Amino acid sequence: MNDTTDPRFTVLGGRPGKIVAVHLSYGSRADQRGRRPAAPSYFFKPSSSLAASGSEIVRPAGTELLAFEGEIALVIGEPARWVTPDAAWSHVASVTAANDFGLYDLRANDKGSNVRSKGGDGYTPLGPALFDAHEVDPTALRLRTWVNGDLVQDDSTAGLIFSLAQIVADLSQHFTLETGDVILTGTPAGSSVVVPGDVVEVQVDAGALSTGRLRTTVTQGAQSFDAAIGSLPAVDDTQRTEAWGSAEAAGLSPAAPALSPALRDKISRVPVAALSGQLRKRGLNDVTIDGVRPLTPGSRFVGMARTLRFVPHREDLFASHGGGQNAQKRAFDAVGEGEVIVIEARGETGSGTLGDILAIRAHARGAAAIVTDGGVRDAEAVAAVGIPVFTAGAHPAVLGRRHVPWETDVAVGCGGTTVEPGDILVGDGDGVIVIPPGIAEEVVDAALAQEAEDAWIAEQVASGHPIEGLFPMNAEWRARYESERNA
Repeated sequence: MNDTTDPRFTVLGGRPGKIVAVHLSYGSRADQRGRRPAAPSYFFKPSSSLAASGSEIVRPAGTELLAFEGEIALVIGEPARWVTPDAAWSHVASVTAANDFGLYDLRANDKGSNVRSKGGDGYTPLGPALFDAHEVDPTALRLRTWVNGDLVQDDSTAGLIFSLAQIVADLSQHFTLETGDVILTGTPAGSSVVVPGDVVEVQVDAGALSTGRLRTTVTQGAQSFDAAIGSLPAVDDTQRTEAWGSAEAAGLSPAAPALSPALRDKISRVPVAALSGQLRKRGLNDVTIDGVRPLTPGSRFVGMARTLRFVPHREDLFASHGGGQNAQKRAFDAVGEGEVIVIEARGETGSGTLGDILAIRAHARGAAAIVTDGGVRDAEAVAAVGIPVFTAGAHPAVLGRRHVPWETDVAVGCGGTTVEPGDILVGDGDGVIVIPPGIAEEVVDAALAQEAEDAWIAEQVASGHPIEGLFPMNAEWRARYESERNA
């Protein structure tokens, strides 16, 4: 069977030279993921992954997170190299519907390349029809996806972070887009997991023009991956959340409640020592991150934890986990506004756990602080960035001397205490404390009340009253305090 008769390539009229896909392009998807890229980024898919409308996609044995992504596909007509955004659309011949399937069970070890997670046979259905790109407005294309007849994605190119023309122009800066090449332009919010028996349909419309519905049926495979040949599928709650679209959809516990501006403001008025006292009254004594101090005296922060875990250095593990977009880089790329990167380094200060470039990245993303019970490299430059950094000390060595970046967004042990993603952290000159989010409001209100009481006691001591009976207050002093407070 040659390429012109192979049903996988029928809609295109032949095998494309390359398929390029955009990682993240729709505002709705970026909002769902909690990160908005400053520029588009890409990955390649093999032409052997193409499939026709009406085909089946096989979920391999031993996997669970096969996810669909309805997308608009562009087919290049006139070759494009170093074209401007204004001229880029003239190089697109046709538009069709696509489904950029991905197997999240394989995503972590792909480290962003998506070679295995999105390169499988049948993972790129296209069709069922093309329409002429020159007859449509590229800013007004509609994309819809249905699963078992239910509409699950409905967006338009007006919601793109990067226009279709910008994507074509950007790619043409790096290599020649040749006739027949396919660009998958990203998926909006609503992508989720499908299971054997599900039917997924994708359609692209431009006014009266339509691709028709691209139909794919999910089936269960019997073949499983062989550990003797390569790495096996592996999933965790982070992958489940991203594959399903939310923790709730994945059947996981809801995410920790957000740290509201009002609560953040209240906490920012309370010193760590006062919060420690209130937590101790509630039986929480092991909530201080010991051994860390601010690089810049006077630093203070309040934020919710995003976690990063290092394991002890081992040469083979560093070779497999230390390069590329490793866990350390993913943590700093994913931290959100007002969040705190908390690093488990086991108190090992014989190597840096971050340097100035990563500190700049966290600061640019609006992170509230960085806390590590390990070392900091480029300490003076890190301090100059302006983000609060609490560390066990400075060290000039690079990461691979003592640590392997291992995983993110898991419970970690930092400075002798456990920190879970979503915990509230507060730091000042006395150190860093962890507040369980479920009792944060109660703790801070009690701490504010205690601070007001302590300030009144200090006034009485300063005016000459002895401490006995006043600190702590006996019944007589308590009555006087309540009287003045309510006056």
